[in-house]
Amino acid sequence: MARRPSEEETALWRRAMHDVRPRRRAHAASVPEAKPLAPDPPAAPQTLSPPSPAPTPSAAIGTGLDHRSAQRLRRGELAIEGRLDLHGMTQEEAHDALNRFVARMHGDGRRVVLIITGKGARDGEGILRRAVPRWLAEPRCRPLVVATSEAQPRHGGAGALYILLRRKR
Repeated sequence: MARRPSEEETALWRRAMHDVRPRRRAHAASVPEAKPLAPDPPAAPQTLSPPSPAPTPSAAIGTGLDHRSAQRLRRGELAIEGRLDLHGMTQEEAHDALNRFVARMHGDGRRVVLIITGKGARDGEGILRRAVPRWLAEPRCRPLVVATSEAQPRHGGAGALYILLRRKR
């Protein structure tokens, strides 16, 4: 018997699907060429480096994470103490929001946070999805981050990352 989705999962699903409309049925020969859903975002400022490949499920930053803790992070078994949803933000807005969020969560003594990037509108290779791991490795966040891992499907799957922050000293 399948389990029912939690209220959090239902809310996330509704947010993700709020603007989705059913397609009209048409014969294959009369289907017009697909048009993009939204205009392409403006070119990224030159200060941002080009996107890197999508994160691997167990991409680690820094050292000092034991096997058991890494496994628990990958499995989503650690309690999430903060969330940041970057949907709808430009790269610049998302980069600033991520830096502020990571610093604030670390300052508050939080350890495990969830960053929701989304999977990308076209091919599952969204700009923010590729950029967030790179931004976490930059000098501003790197000292605060122990490890990252792709989230479990119940927390957003490939469109979200678990971040394990260092203990506040």
